[in-house]
Amino acid sequence: MKLPKYVQGFVVEGRAYHYFRRAGSSRVPLPGLPWSPPFMAAYQAALDAAPPPIGAARTRPGSLDAALAQYYPSRDFGALSAGTQRLWRAILEGWRNEHGTLPIGKLPPGHIEYMLEKMKPHAARNWLKAARHFCRFCIKHKLIATDPTLGIKASVPRSDGHHTWTEDELARYETVHPIGSKARLAFALGLYTAQRRGDVIRMGRQHIKDGLIAVKQEKTGAPLYIPIDPELQDILDATPSKHLTFLTTKSGKSYGAGFFSDEFRVWCDAAELPQACTFHGLRKAACRRLAEAGCTEKQIAAVSGHKSLKEVQRYTEKADQLRLARAAMARMQNHNVVDDEMPTNTRRRARSE
Repeated sequence: MKLPKYVQGFVVEGRAYHYFRRAGSSRVPLPGLPWSPPFMAAYQAALDAAPPPIGAARTRPGSLDAALAQYYPSRDFGALSAGTQRLWRAILEGWRNEHGTLPIGKLPPGHIEYMLEKMKPHAARNWLKAARHFCRFCIKHKLIATDPTLGIKASVPRSDGHHTWTEDELARYETVHPIGSKARLAFALGLYTAQRRGDVIRMGRQHIKDGLIAVKQEKTGAPLYIPIDPELQDILDATPSKHLTFLTTKSGKSYGAGFFSDEFRVWCDAAELPQACTFHGLRKAACRRLAEAGCTEKQIAAVSGHKSLKEVQRYTEKADQLRLARAAMARMQNHNVVDDEMPTNTRRRARSE
């Protein structure tokens, strides 16, 4: 989606943020979706504000602002995946907007801890990863003498991250959004391919051949070939598409990640699903289903594209525990049935043995 002049858009942890920023001026947050009435009202107010004074756009040498300007076009930053670049740039731009004039080589003691204290665990971990990579670049290019992130650890989140959709939640969504609707197609692509949002919104019929859908993961660059589930095939056949990608906006354009998340939230709200139900949770639900079907960690990773088996292991361990628990209870119930049918003396001898 094309944004109005001077508008920047960033996506952080699945949420889209938009700002008005004219050269030399501070960023102004814009509410709602681009081109919506609240968005355009705030945009017009920012556009009508007095222009910045001459010289305000100059970057102070040695500042955090100047170091970031050198970091973004570097090979170090360019080597990151496109998804990581977007996430980390949004994080670093927030730091820059708040403290861009600080000298990068003379950050106040405890500055990094101060930044982390204001964040929730998941956000803090992502922020520290981005800041650490940036600081190592600064060390490499002698912009700073010591790494201010050295020895600092972000608290480990207590949760498992994104909520894994339950079977009841999946059924509620399917009840509200019938086969043939865009909402159902988006849901099915996420659930039956186990891919991330950024990969799903780029899928199209040109990626399908011989019953397989080819995916090159945006985050990892890994090429995958995923067999198309019959349920997904039925939904694809029932959903008309005249465009290169399966999922498009009303104007026929491809979705941006943030705009897609906002629209998927509307579809979830229509099904009266909790806020915890996000598109990424469908990926986790797909992995859970595979684990419950008895798939190994490597088999699940072959579909999801996980490079590390630690995340996949969580699903297989939970599924194994459930299967073992059910088998144990069934065995006990069968034993009780046989026990009740035995004569009293025989039952006592069996127990003593």
